[in-house]
Amino acid sequence: MREQQMLDAGVRAFARSGYRNASMDDIAELAGVSKPLVYLYLNSKEDLFTACIRREAAALVTAVRAAVERDAPADRQLWSGLSGFFAHTAEHPDGWTLLHVQARTHGQPYAREVAAMRTEIVEFVTQLIAAAAREHAREAARARTLAGTEVSGLAHALVGAAESLADWAGDGRAGAPSAKEAAATLMNFAWAGLGNLLQGRGWAPERIG
Repeated sequence: MREQQMLDAGVRAFARSGYRNASMDDIAELAGVSKPLVYLYLNSKEDLFTACIRREAAALVTAVRAAVERDAPADRQLWSGLSGFFAHTAEHPDGWTLLHVQARTHGQPYAREVAAMRTEIVEFVTQLIAAAAREHAREAARARTLAGTEVSGLAHALVGAAESLADWAGDGRAGAPSAKEAAATLMNFAWAGLGNLLQGRGWAPERIG
């Protein structure tokens, strides 16, 4: 329980003040414990930062996986996964800032932690897109089969777009979308494009002369 309090405080401090400016004194005060106790549980500021990153990364991956409606049609599965992603990042803005900003800008050990999380999400989205393509192929006689590189590329593009939209949705500005609106925006972009691609109506450079 105390360790989770310290991690909560660490996430908040690192996200709002940055790694360099967040002090162990501040984190101990936020957690309502003594600084020696923070060191007893988490050894150092570097170890605390790593522990915060790992916890938030695991929570995000778990939220996305749990949100997917497993027995639903492929489009519903992708929609529910995206909705889960945006809902989690909206509900945990400090955690998202820690992962998407702080961890990526303070050295390779921390960036690798986030890269591992991103790889896991991309692999999961790849599976969802591949399942969608197979389902579409069964329903439409003229649908073509996507190459593995196409599926992987689409998954990377979708995850990158989701990260950008999560930043936009969470910046607090007027007109920023809700989690469901962000998911719908990305589904409209991705699903329509996937349908055209499966029907052989993909874009090609030669079309612009």
